[in-house]
Amino acid sequence: MTDETLRGYRQSIDNIDAALVHMLAERFKVTQAVGRYKATSGLPPADTGREERQIARLRRLAEEADLDPEFSEKFLRFIIDEVIRHHQHLRETTAPAAES
Repeated sequence: MTDETLRGYRQSIDNIDAALVHMLAERFKVTQAVGRYKATSGLPPADTGREERQIARLRRLAEEADLDPEFSEKFLRFIIDEVIRHHQHLRETTAPAAES
């Protein structure tokens, strides 16, 4: 590739993609901890009220950032669905804390 402008753009995209992967990894580390807590506390894997508030919040942020809110919602829903799947798995494999 000889086009330096295009190469520069692609390098920026590669850097952003790497940052996104690392941020998602950190997010999933935290949500795994939440899932373990929920499993041992007997809490349900999903919290639909929180999910809806988060989606509304991120749609507003997307609009402010000039990003398509529909895209941001689809992206967040994908992440939420994956987190819930992990939480359900943790619930199935972790015994709740004994009641006093």
